[in-house]
Amino acid sequence: MSDAPGVLVLAATPLGDPRDASPRLRELIGTADLIAAEDTRRFRTLAAALEVTYVGKIISHYDAVEVERLPGLLAAVRDGATVLVVSDAGMPAVSDPGYRLVAAAAAEDLPVTCAPGPSAVTTALVLSGLPCERFCFDGFPPRRSGERQRWFAALRDERRAVVFFESPRRTADTLADAVAVLGADRRAAVCRELTKTHEQVVRGTLAELHEWAISGDVLGEVTVVLAGAEPSAAPPVESLVGAVRERTDDGERLKDAVAAVAEAAGVPKRELYNASLAARED
Repeated sequence: MSDAPGVLVLAATPLGDPRDASPRLRELIGTADLIAAEDTRRFRTLAAALEVTYVGKIISHYDAVEVERLPGLLAAVRDGATVLVVSDAGMPAVSDPGYRLVAAAAAEDLPVTCAPGPSAVTTALVLSGLPCERFCFDGFPPRRSGERQRWFAALRDERRAVVFFESPRRTADTLADAVAVLGADRRAAVCRELTKTHEQVVRGTLAELHEWAISGDVLGEVTVVLAGAEPSAAPPVESLVGAVRERTDDGERLKDAVAAVAEAAGVPKRELYNASLAARED
């Protein structure tokens, strides 16, 4: 090996259709010294589909062995190897193994780079038909209903679109909890088997999606996009005058009281100030 360090490369793999593989991914598969694959069998299937011959050693790199594999992978990079990290589909470290390895390599100032490509998160977003200029990704919901409902409660007022993954066997129950917490009319999209032969995107309200999910078996990889919450209407400024009066009665300056109440309620300060003055005169 070289005296100079090698490089750690996280590479995105196709979600289903091998034709989505980038030329760079093909080159990395064929030249990497060490390949850390979430599932070695699926990696070999991908390499065969891409008609790429790999020469590097392949090791498994899934959740249960991620910490155990870390020292050996770092040592390989230190010794000058190109270490390729791939998940079963999409980008490593996004709800898949990888982030611990990147953090450890960065802590040692070892070279780390990424070969970008397919992502279930962005693919589902653009297919959802929902506003997605701003979005967040929230991994997998909790498995238990009570915890899942609390998880949805934290998203009740989230203005951004929310993307999350779910197991097909839990999709119906998760949508039922979403209806209970977020309401039947919140819009969403369920995307399954993205880029594969049986790709399906079901759009509608949470109630409609729940009905779809319980009407038949949900199969394949599932990604859900939840529409952002609609902004709540600001209260009329007249209803806030009492809150301003309470603060001024406690000795706060009118200007400061108005600013605090207006900011909390999302109303224009000038309108609340004028309403408060008018109430004083009355």
